[in-house]
Amino acid sequence: MKNYLFRKLISISFYPLCFIAVIWLVFAYGYFNNVNFTSYGVLPRQISGLKGVIFSIFIHGDLEHIASNSLPVLVLGMLLFFFYKPIAKSVFIWIWLVSGLWLWIGGRNSDSYPTYHIGASTLIYGLATFLFFSGVFRKHLRLMVVSALVLFLYGSIMWGIFPFKSEISWEGHLFGSIAGLLVAFNYRKEGPQPRKFDWEDEEEDDENGGTENTNEGIVINYFYKKKE
Repeated sequence: MKNYLFRKLISISFYPLCFIAVIWLVFAYGYFNNVNFTSYGVLPRQISGLKGVIFSIFIHGDLEHIASNSLPVLVLGMLLFFFYKPIAKSVFIWIWLVSGLWLWIGGRNSDSYPTYHIGASTLIYGLATFLFFSGVFRKHLRLMVVSALVLFLYGSIMWGIFPFKSEISWEGHLFGSIAGLLVAFNYRKEGPQPRKFDWEDEEEDDENGGTENTNEGIVINYFYKKKE
């Protein structure tokens, strides 16, 4: 039992921990070698800033910035890979790329003072909204409990989508949140689905005029629907 739990913990934390390791390695390299990676962030509506769609989530401004992003990435990432493992990688990648592209299109920038958007917070907001809305869209009791947990843990971060502080990329938070919402809607019929019980099948049978039988006379009931 202990070995199973350990393997399960490793399985759901592997990718989030790998991501966190990469962002800390990038930060440490820049810090100890006096290298500024800010120019690899998203620079809205500039061709040179498109590379930030890929690289911006790995770049952080200071120790407080990267530390504040690390724990949410770990917690939300583990929840994603535990409850949505079949689609977790796709969800992660779509939120990452879509939010980055929208930030490049609609983020703040100035001709006189280029504004680079950096940090993993777009991903954090995307994962939080995905986990919240995915349970709601599926009407899956267990996943709705996860939605409530995410709301309890990180509901307050949603204030970050408003332009209260000019030094914070609220646009990144906003676009990340919208990306998570749309990805949740797009994948609502994939991954875990609510169970379908006998009485539901019986109601459908009544409406359709009977049950389905095989040639051998065996009644077929479908208890669980899952799209691979």
